[in-house]
Amino acid sequence: MDTEQLITFEQVVREGSFSRAARTLNLSQPTMSTRIQALEEEIGGPLFVRGGRKVTLTERGESFLPYARRALEVLHEGREVAQLTQEGQRGRITIGTIESYSTGFLAATIANFHRSHPEVEIFVRTGHSNQIEHMLYDGVVKLGLISWPFLNPDLTEIVRFREPLVFVAPPGHPLTQQQTVTAEDIHLLARPLLIVHHSFILHDILARIYPHPERTMELPAQTACELLRQGVGAAFIARTVIARDLAAGHVVELQVRDIPASYLECALVRLARNQLAHTATNAFVTTLADQAGTMCIHPARNEK
Repeated sequence: MDTEQLITFEQVVREGSFSRAARTLNLSQPTMSTRIQALEEEIGGPLFVRGGRKVTLTERGESFLPYARRALEVLHEGREVAQLTQEGQRGRITIGTIESYSTGFLAATIANFHRSHPEVEIFVRTGHSNQIEHMLYDGVVKLGLISWPFLNPDLTEIVRFREPLVFVAPPGHPLTQQQTVTAEDIHLLARPLLIVHHSFILHDILARIYPHPERTMELPAQTACELLRQGVGAAFIARTVIARDLAAGHVVELQVRDIPASYLECALVRLARNQLAHTATNAFVTTLADQAGTMCIHPARNEK
């Protein structure tokens, strides 16, 4: 059974005539007969009642017709989806990311990408860098947003980002009484200091400021943001994660005189053995790099 046989069968039913169906399909009468006979042999009996001016279906033909039409509809939909996928308008993007990276520019990227590619499915999984590597190996995700630098030789860097960490506190917090603060000010007044998971790059400095763990809270980025909105604590946090709260006045950015500027670096990676042949995935990578703007320090490239 093939598509041409199903098309011929359905057209004969639609026209009610072998000759009219042959003209519509631009086929010779022998070709029409050959296709219908081959289909009837596979189905196991006649599909049409021969004779009379109008062709009618046998009971076998009537029972087979809805399935033939459904098969043709599915094939048509499949061709459309394949074409849209080739054009980058359909498909599936799977990405694993560290939880603290899932907000900020990644969330903004997904929103922008969805507006231009509404039919593309996007699945995001969160975990630590080593968990994301396992997701890549297991095929759960095709892309990973992990901490940089990474040591795994099986991973290929697609694009890298460098984002500044900022020190923030809620309005009215004692630290906000001055425009610049020192590590000593933070030690005395930022109780508790909210240590966001991605601020590990400040670990040594924070350990000197806060040698006593009971004066700190170690939290995911989203939890830290909510506590700051509630007026609790102060934190070093990635700028894009806290950008909306800064704009809304929920927190105030403070300059720290004696702590060097620090940056969060992450990389979008794939398994080296897997090429990004999917057009939608390449479009997503480009959108991610565009959204990151000046934070992008290793430009994205389309991969064939």
